[in-house]
Amino acid sequence: MIKTQDYVIADLGLFKGLSLDEDELRRLQAAVGLASAKNRAVRIAAASAVSKKELQRRLTQKGESSEDADAAVRWLSDLDLLDDRKTAEQLVRIAVNKGYGRTRIKQILFEKRIPQEYWEEALSLVPEMDDAVDQFLARRLKGREPDEKELKRTVDALMRRGHSWQDIRAGLRRYSATLDIDQEEGYE
Repeated sequence: MIKTQDYVIADLGLFKGLSLDEDELRRLQAAVGLASAKNRAVRIAAASAVSKKELQRRLTQKGESSEDADAAVRWLSDLDLLDDRKTAEQLVRIAVNKGYGRTRIKQILFEKRIPQEYWEEALSLVPEMDDAVDQFLARRLKGREPDEKELKRTVDALMRRGHSWQDIRAGLRRYSATLDIDQEEGYE
């Protein structure tokens, strides 16, 4: 027994009790495979921002044939529901809202397999990150003067979030003019 969507049955003109020859059975199996790939592609694309390459990889990883995965990606692209440029911009906006710096944002674009040709345009949406650094410092330090160990942990956390040393140092100076921050302390 083959399970599929109703539209596949209607498109092929199938009905209960119909006998299929080998060619018709192959056509049915191909249509079922493509329908499965399209449905899975829609679910994946609706759940998170994905690039064409990432969607292709995830579909084949889930068991769809390479041909069906390619067709599903083309189908979503043709419907204007899958666009790497828009996905890159969306990922950058999400990362900026989370307070990530440029380095972490580039890592996200790489992980999501966004073609590099779209990176610079998307990264141009990244504002100055002074506010993000300042908010992080305010949340983390809560108005206290940190000791050297806490300062190092705070700087390391900001670095992991993708902020540059220059942005972190400027943020620490805005936080407290009394903090002794120089590059010899192993922060760079």
